[in-house]
Amino acid sequence: MFYEFLQPLDREKVFGDTTWRTAQLGSSIDFYEGKTMDIDGYDLAILSVSENRGHAANRGVEDGHVNIRRELYRLYTPVAEKPVRIVDLGEIKTGATLKDTYFGLAAVMLQLLTSKVIPIIIGGTHDMTFGQYLGYQELYTLINMVIIDERIDMEEPNGEMDASSYLMPILSHSPNYLFNYSHLGYQTYLNDPKTVDMLESLNFDCLRLGMVRQHISEVEPILRDADMLSIDISSIRMADAPGHVSASPNGFNGEELCQITRYAGLSDKLTSISISEYNPHYDNHGQTAQLIGQMLWYFVEGYYSRKGDMPANMDQFLKFTVKFEQYDHELIFWKSKVTERWWMELPYGDRKKYARHQMVPCSYSDYEMACKDELPDRWMKVYNKLMDA
Repeated sequence: MFYEFLQPLDREKVFGDTTWRTAQLGSSIDFYEGKTMDIDGYDLAILSVSENRGHAANRGVEDGHVNIRRELYRLYTPVAEKPVRIVDLGEIKTGATLKDTYFGLAAVMLQLLTSKVIPIIIGGTHDMTFGQYLGYQELYTLINMVIIDERIDMEEPNGEMDASSYLMPILSHSPNYLFNYSHLGYQTYLNDPKTVDMLESLNFDCLRLGMVRQHISEVEPILRDADMLSIDISSIRMADAPGHVSASPNGFNGEELCQITRYAGLSDKLTSISISEYNPHYDNHGQTAQLIGQMLWYFVEGYYSRKGDMPANMDQFLKFTVKFEQYDHELIFWKSKVTERWWMELPYGDRKKYARHQMVPCSYSDYEMACKDELPDRWMKVYNKLMDA
């Protein structure tokens, strides 16, 4: 059972004699007490990873979950049409090696995903993304991954994989179950151009910080198509989030990350989120912990605002067909009558393993581009991946 990888939260140590008001999140969250429990009745599960071996320079991240929980649970429960059902599963037990911790996280992830419960993973170093990814392995489906980080973590590992080198093991993992990878907010001067070129040659999305900030609404379709989201807190500028050993003067601001996590919560497809690398030892007045708590609040609020408008019942959609003069081809768009969100349809033939990637989330600007006889970049990248498969 996956419980062998969990350690109940020491609530007295974390919260002391804190008493939450009825309307605050802490009063509506159930806690794992070390006994077998029925998790099928929950929508979201919070768990932390007290692991620091993946980033030696940022020692202290193992304590970060305490402050994050304190700030999150004191916020008021989002107004929702149905009861908020959240469980705090405590901590993933730290393994004898980093690989053991990855395995433990993956085992818990798999159980939660199988039970249709969304894991919210806090704390630890960014290489925990590898364990998050492994949790999807036995679902036997191709997934889409989004990472938000100022750096693309594809350095050559100096021995054991760590927070700066976990991405290559994901991309080269066998069996491969990664269909698309999107990297949001990388800062050009912190990354090797060859790394960006390599990812783009694989038809993956690499969006610079300035590009995302200038058109942040264009991030929504990317998150709507994602199965998992991983956020490195170093992607936020130091003025808003100083709680990181290498906090940078440039990065996203707090409002932008809250908007992004709300997009993630609204996505009917997204099934896990993680926020890592928060170090309370550098956090002035607990500012970063407060921001992370608010980011997670927006994710929860987004989740309970989901409309379930994934293209399935096409009666709830409007169909738009755009014919291209120069390509002798037509492109089909679908617009939800419920949320007014857009999708593009792609051919996938008889390859059923790609069926869930046939409908590509997009924006109205993609439709406008098609009307100008230009193939949208989103469509081309997915089409190329399907043709190369």
